[in-house]
Amino acid sequence: MVTHTHGHAARAHAQALAPGSEPYTPENLLDQLTSRDTLEHHYRQLERREQELLHRRLGITNGHVLSIGCGWQPGRHLFPAPQFYMTGVDVDPSKVDAVVRFGGADDAFVGAAGEMALGEGVVDVVLYRLVLHHIAFHQPLTSCFREAARVLRPGGAMIAIEPGLWHPVGLALAIANRTGIATALHGTPDDVPLSPRTLLREARDAGLAAELHAVTYTWRRLPAALQRTIQPIDRHGSRPRAAMLGHTVMLIARKPLRRPAR
Repeated sequence: MVTHTHGHAARAHAQALAPGSEPYTPENLLDQLTSRDTLEHHYRQLERREQELLHRRLGITNGHVLSIGCGWQPGRHLFPAPQFYMTGVDVDPSKVDAVVRFGGADDAFVGAAGEMALGEGVVDVVLYRLVLHHIAFHQPLTSCFREAARVLRPGGAMIAIEPGLWHPVGLALAIANRTGIATALHGTPDDVPLSPRTLLREARDAGLAAELHAVTYTWRRLPAALQRTIQPIDRHGSRPRAAMLGHTVMLIARKPLRRPAR
């Protein structure tokens, strides 16, 4: 069982250390042009592919999951109860309260990624689902990877699902961020597409054995018919070169069963 500190002081400390996502501006160009049905089509494919990849590659069928930056959706579709006990972590107290109340997580606490007072080897999975790219807007990701390596049990894994920089949409998003038009374009300045090479390097520098997969090559703004045309390519997303070009990528970074000899 993960132990953690409760109380107003801990909440204030976490929020001061790591702010959450930047405020979202709904009056942006792309949201005005994109229907809800189009978005939902993409989200369904994303979840299917996430489940498929973890079923095929993770090799962990039960245990304790720490979902960091859980929001209201901690990734329960990937780690169902009762096989997995899920603890959510977020800097926003309202999300911590809601994620347990509405059944998304078994337990939750207020905490900041990379700054949690957790012991060594206490969880089987550390999950960052669409979170690291927001953290990267504020700070380097090294502390997140080192923390994951510390709190994982031997044989456990850190899972990160993030937008990839090397996809055409990722490159366009990086340009929008650099030129200061991101908020007007899609509502927020803190969607930072992540370099696949950087994800792999950070994992390996933290002592984790890493592999990368493309979850999907489609974009949530594309018409559903065009998404359906592209989706068959997703099945090739585990090929090493193809994985680097995913619109959304999945990092699976395992903690070795034994520490390497010095």
